[in-house]
Amino acid sequence: MNEERKGVLDMLAEGKITVDEAERLITALERDQPTAASSTEVRPKGKAKYLRFMVDTSEDGERTKVNIRVPLQLLRAGVKLAALIPPVAVEKVNTELTKAGVPFDLGQLKPEQLEELVNHLDDLTLDVDQTDTTVRVFCE
Repeated sequence: MNEERKGVLDMLAEGKITVDEAERLITALERDQPTAASSTEVRPKGKAKYLRFMVDTSEDGERTKVNIRVPLQLLRAGVKLAALIPPVAVEKVNTELTKAGVPFDLGQLKPEQLEELVNHLDDLTLDVDQTDTTVRVFCE
């Protein structure tokens, strides 16, 4: 834990600031921190365990935060399980996906392709800043 964050938590514990103020301060500190790309340089290549999606937005004065952490092992297991789906079911799923506007062939998904994707995601840090919205996608 860095010193600034610890200082904010100490002020909160001492009752000098409210929980909302502490949250705003920590959010501001996180924005000032180097992006997740620098943290990926610290850990060994290929050791990502999670795919992380973070969204912080404000609309009509209401703040919304989304923080999703997907274990990459879950994705790997899903790809392996997809190989067990009967061909008739794969065809039906592909048809429904196409109808929904998602041109994806479930039968073409292979475990080695997922590993290649994970390796490329390991190098990815996507930051989108708009006036009232911040979106970050990265591996950790």
